[in-house]
Amino acid sequence: MIADLRPHFSRFLQAEPGRLHFAAHSHHPWPDVTRDAQLAAWDLAAAEQDAKWGSVLGGVVDECRARVARQLGLPDPATLVFSANTHDFLLRILSALDPGRPARVLTTDGEFHSLTRQLARLEEDGLVQVTRVPAEPGAACMDRLVAAARAGFDLIWVSEVFFNSGYAQPDFTPLAAAAGEAVLVIDGYHGFMARPVDLGPVAHRAFYTAGGYKYAMGGEGCCFLHCPPGWLARPRATGWYAAFSALAAPGGGVGYALDGNRFMGATFDPTAIFRLNAALRWFEEQGLTTAMVRDHAHALQTRFVAGLAGTGLDPATLVVPLSEKNRGNFLTFDIPDAEAWQARLEAARIITDRRGTRLRFGFGIYQTDAEVDAALARLAGLAAKG
Repeated sequence: MIADLRPHFSRFLQAEPGRLHFAAHSHHPWPDVTRDAQLAAWDLAAAEQDAKWGSVLGGVVDECRARVARQLGLPDPATLVFSANTHDFLLRILSALDPGRPARVLTTDGEFHSLTRQLARLEEDGLVQVTRVPAEPGAACMDRLVAAARAGFDLIWVSEVFFNSGYAQPDFTPLAAAAGEAVLVIDGYHGFMARPVDLGPVAHRAFYTAGGYKYAMGGEGCCFLHCPPGWLARPRATGWYAAFSALAAPGGGVGYALDGNRFMGATFDPTAIFRLNAALRWFEEQGLTTAMVRDHAHALQTRFVAGLAGTGLDPATLVVPLSEKNRGNFLTFDIPDAEAWQARLEAARIITDRRGTRLRFGFGIYQTDAEVDAALARLAGLAAKG
């Protein structure tokens, strides 16, 4: 187990001392250093004004790139680019596909809304043809994807950890081998900083996107994309920042950077990058690793499930049981009255979140055994009241 890190999250945890936050997978508390980083971004703007962009792009962005690359096992931090959200990257990737026919897309039925909604809308106008394989049962999902991929696609987009179940896909090399000429994108939002990720074996082949909102502890507004060299060199949706250090296109056309910056947009608020960089720096300074984070979260999960007797929550309703080692850092209960459960929990100041009939409890490094025990005691109290 990780040592008690709650003093490092004092601003979030002391905002409401009685709140038990079990939604690390939704909105992870930020360590206190991120508040200092937020102020540092403001102070830099005051001190340098327009000149701040040299300090941002040549300093903070480069430092944050290097920290993210270390977490992902990437050989070159320059393949990373930042944007406000992963939907920005989705649009730019789609814009880089062949415009002469509907794009053939392979994905699962368990992807997050930013992808599922966008693809559904494009399907309405016949602009994409989407094949969706079942995400569950999770242990067989990769085999289904690999078999389907051999039919030939333009884009394959799939989650590392499924947001509505918690199942974690452990190895993408079979899919990379089967993908052919398809653009392969891994959505790592529920995996990044929650479990060890080594993109080394597929870094030359797969895009990878995640961000700071969840386990990376930097908050919203800072997502990133790893862009494998040679893939999608000239996205049609492009902002003027993609021209920084760009080479002119053949024939004098629009030029693009050769590294990840080819996916940049336009002017942005850099504050979130300051926060993410500060959170990752703090993480390294504490001597933490994502393996330690995973082990800590899984130990808390085990303690939580072991204490559920008499609470009304049945471990048999877990979508991904504790016996499955390939799971993320949250537990998902599939129960018909999940909405009522979430409301009762919130009234008792146990913060969870819900997706339809699925109630999710998330665990993070800001939590201790004592907080799990306190949550179990409140659950038992709710059960006693009927």
